[in-house]
Amino acid sequence: MLKWLLVVTLALVLFSGLMPLLRRFGIGRLPGDFAFRAFGRDWSIPLASTVLLSLLAALIAKLL
Repeated sequence: MLKWLLVVTLALVLFSGLMPLLRRFGIGRLPGDFAFRAFGRDWSIPLASTVLLSLLAALIAKLL
């Protein structure tokens, strides 16, 4: 379980660090990605981007 927690934490850190680069390619701004401002912060819920990246990762894993 500790390994999964470490992998998820590293993936979140990597994804948040690459978010400015990914936004240039449209990830995070797809239809189905929600962005709103609450409590003085900008919040985003990238549902469509998550599905797209999951499908891409599954395709790459299947090809390898």
